[in-house]
Amino acid sequence: MNISLILLFLIFFSIHYSTSAQRDFLAASCIQEELREMLVMDQKWVNYPDYSNREAWNNLLGNHKVSLIEKGEEYLDYKWQVVRATDYLDYSRTGNRNTMQDPYFDNQDALSALLLAELAEGKGRFLDQIIDGVFVSCEMTSWVLSAHFKISAKKIKNHFPDVNENLIGLYSSQTGAMLSWAYYFLNKEFDKVNPLIAERIQFEVKKRILEPYMNMNYWWTALPPYAKNKPKVNNWNPWCNANVLQCFMLMENDKEKLAEAVYRSMQSVDMFINEDKDGACDEGPGYWGVAAGKMFDYLDLLEKLTSGKVSIFDKPEIKAMAEYVYRANIGNGWVVNFADASAKSSGNPYFIYAFGKAVTSQDMMNFAAYLKEENPETTVAYKRDIDRTLRNATISKELEHTEPVFKVPSFSWYPKTEYCFMSNPQGLFVAAKGGYNLENHNHNDVGSFMFYVNATPIFIDTGVGSYTAKTFGPDRYSLWTMQSNYHNVPLINGVAQSPGAKFKATNSSFNKNKKTFTTDISKAYPEQAGVKSWTRSYQLKKDGLSIKEKFSLTKTIEPNQLNFMTWGEVNLGKPGEILVTARNEIVKLLYDENQFEATTEPIALTEKKLSKVWGNTIYRLTLKAKSMDMVGKYEFVILKV
Repeated sequence: MNISLILLFLIFFSIHYSTSAQRDFLAASCIQEELREMLVMDQKWVNYPDYSNREAWNNLLGNHKVSLIEKGEEYLDYKWQVVRATDYLDYSRTGNRNTMQDPYFDNQDALSALLLAELAEGKGRFLDQIIDGVFVSCEMTSWVLSAHFKISAKKIKNHFPDVNENLIGLYSSQTGAMLSWAYYFLNKEFDKVNPLIAERIQFEVKKRILEPYMNMNYWWTALPPYAKNKPKVNNWNPWCNANVLQCFMLMENDKEKLAEAVYRSMQSVDMFINEDKDGACDEGPGYWGVAAGKMFDYLDLLEKLTSGKVSIFDKPEIKAMAEYVYRANIGNGWVVNFADASAKSSGNPYFIYAFGKAVTSQDMMNFAAYLKEENPETTVAYKRDIDRTLRNATISKELEHTEPVFKVPSFSWYPKTEYCFMSNPQGLFVAAKGGYNLENHNHNDVGSFMFYVNATPIFIDTGVGSYTAKTFGPDRYSLWTMQSNYHNVPLINGVAQSPGAKFKATNSSFNKNKKTFTTDISKAYPEQAGVKSWTRSYQLKKDGLSIKEKFSLTKTIEPNQLNFMTWGEVNLGKPGEILVTARNEIVKLLYDENQFEATTEPIALTEKKLSKVWGNTIYRLTLKAKSMDMVGKYEFVILKV
């Protein structure tokens, strides 16, 4: 083979490899010119009734009509709030996000409820309040949260809105989408009061969403110039893109402009899908609804806009992302909560059913029916999300006629994210992870685990408290909830894990026949830990969990210690045996009394976000090695009593 042919082969191989690695499902489905011809124009894609068609609304909403109206009635006398300048400034001054967010979210909750109530009733009773809510929103300098001004390209010293800069963030795009739906459904009713109302919505959505999306680059789009630096794509991408797409679909009727905007969004959402490794949501199930879930919103809208011509719901990668929500569910509302997600997450059954139906996952649809049966008061209403609420209503009857079934899968293995979930018929469940310490919403927790008995948490991941400036700033890892010392991992030579992409697990593997997950966590620790290798192995057995540690150190400085975070009360009992009691479940932790000394300490939970999940106190159980060995093995056994 001559050199020219070799070069040609290498070029072909590199192109093929790059294409397959990047997926690009959406952009590869058509070019922009083809997309333009697929578009369903002038909002004819909308499959919800016109405002005036009362019979159709009654059929659509069914028995949900009353609850939507009742919720709207709660806001008939609502006093619209002004978000003051000092509310924004408080984030820079104290790190408190809620000072600005609370009045803003209260207003948006009110507007959403009033709009849905008016669509349900159709008598104009809520119209004046809706107009006031629209006006208050339009009068705001910015729809961006004070905590989110960091998305600006400018060097903003304090988190304050700039009238000359229209940024697009999570909630600014959400407000734009809600106002766009208000315009679509009620513009004729607004005109009866004053034509300037509808005109103002058009003006503000165009200025704040449509124009900046096409004329600015945001980090979350992951498009050039950010794409050159291979940005880390997270849930901002589908969340913002889904909202922005609604704005364009509802407000832009120029075919060329719409095609350009939609294709740009397709290229952007491809970056989120490309980032996905194996379907797992590393931000946790609590974020799934605004990560993979927002991707579903986007793909569903795109499918409608193109009459099904652009649809990728048949891709197994999309189905894997969808099914994570039930695979990470343990039962009784408990979920696998690595990273910032809460250990409690209910999930909206209507939304989960709709996503499951789109990817033809019967397991998801049955799981959704199970959630509805567990929480029969759950409504179709999705806070501040008109599109989700109305789509939920369209599948409500189907959900009601679906058999409620939820059985925890015997295992779920995500080889790239390095998440491993295992369960058995005896009611035991373990989740363990490898990963690295720069995942989305990361905690330093490489090698950590959680253990449940009959859907009752025993050994836990605490989660995170209320978000402040410190949560996402340079002092993030000064928070105890982020540190490895407060996760179920070792303290090696007196040294904890470090944050950063290079601090990671290696050689992670899962044996489904032996129900064993193994990972080397040595590289999650900095050099001063002096650790050459530290292999941690979890094996789920019929009566309990076996945890084995095999290590090799380059030096000994301090005795190693193994930390276990527990929800239940700890009884040290006799040496070599520790009882942990949570609710009505009891487990026994067995260890070598010749190797370790056991101590325990209560940890008071002063953060409401944590205490509402765990109560006022959790415990940290510590097993401290009695000798300092360069090479060694530890073994712990957790038995159900």
